[in-house]
Amino acid sequence: MTDETKSKSKSQSLALLLRLLKLPAFVRYAEQVAQQAERQSWSYGQYLYHLAELEVQERATRRVERNLKASGLPAEKTLATFDKRKTTQKVARMLPTLCQGDFVDRAENLLVFGLPGRGKTHLACAVGYELVQQGRRVLFTPTYALVQRLLAAKRDLRLEKVLASLDTFDAVILDDIGYVQQSRDEMEVLFTFLAERYERKTVIITSNLVFSAWDRIFKDPMTTAAAIDRLVHHAVIVEMVGKSIRVPESEEQPASHAETSHEQPTDHA
Repeated sequence: MTDETKSKSKSQSLALLLRLLKLPAFVRYAEQVAQQAERQSWSYGQYLYHLAELEVQERATRRVERNLKASGLPAEKTLATFDKRKTTQKVARMLPTLCQGDFVDRAENLLVFGLPGRGKTHLACAVGYELVQQGRRVLFTPTYALVQRLLAAKRDLRLEKVLASLDTFDAVILDDIGYVQQSRDEMEVLFTFLAERYERKTVIITSNLVFSAWDRIFKDPMTTAAAIDRLVHHAVIVEMVGKSIRVPESEEQPASHAETSHEQPTDHA
């Protein structure tokens, strides 16, 4: 066996070992980095460090891609497409801090209030995208869809299993909590979900209903008070005000009586 044949055989064996160790970046870049190491007279330690660095970077990239796919976040509602000119200066100032995600590390909630068309969902999703880019797991779901999922799990005696799977997400975005159909069974599973995450994991909620109207969601006054208490105990509260962002300013029509009749929440953030 010639030296060239032996060398090729060793390279193939090394590639196989690296695949068994689940080090795809090592396999992909070993030859290229070896040539660079030879040109620049690297030590073995420098060579290994560079390969390990590439492996870590690729793993982080793949993790973000997996988490983004699992998040269910709407593709168009990112930070890049969020028009800060159509929100208040206070919200625009808060946004960079929210996108850093420290509130998630503290298991705090983010509660976003406002009339329809004020950008609540877009803001929540923009923050969600930034959290994913930082390596966190985020789930976006309309509140009614989550409630139906929990109801089905309860019916099939799988509620604990589903709650455990939801617990793997660092933040769950519940969009439009005010549109839950408000049956007692729906109220119970929604409250159970919120109680399970209390002081442990983050919930991001958008709502066009202020807290004083949440008895429409939870029906029972005691349950309503308990849910609100858990949510606001550790929370950032954001109020989205101003004109609707869904139509050009020149075509903006006065808000309907149904919209203007809503009480506006106080921004405690």
